[in-house]
Amino acid sequence: MTDDAVLRALREFVAERDWAQFHSPENLAKSVSIEAGELLECFQWSPEFTAEHVNEELADVLTYCYLLADRLGVDPDAIVLDKLAKTRAKYPVEKARGRSTKYDEL
Repeated sequence: MTDDAVLRALREFVAERDWAQFHSPENLAKSVSIEAGELLECFQWSPEFTAEHVNEELADVLTYCYLLADRLGVDPDAIVLDKLAKTRAKYPVEKARGRSTKYDEL
């Protein structure tokens, strides 16, 4: 899923600005949440949205997620696939298809 070129570009961007000193896991997690709020704001009053604005905010969320994963020394692809396997077990297709019911109520 992730392209190594993206992670290299992010690392280079941060290094050029000497921003790693500000990128504690706590600060990066806060930034993920803040940017996710800005993404949500794109849909605040209407289901209508501007694709360019949504893409920019989504890029901000993903950027901080990648930086956090990098700071923690985890592979984003691996943790997504691990979580998907756990979620797949919680929501078997035969019980969950077409339903939004929580796993413990299926």
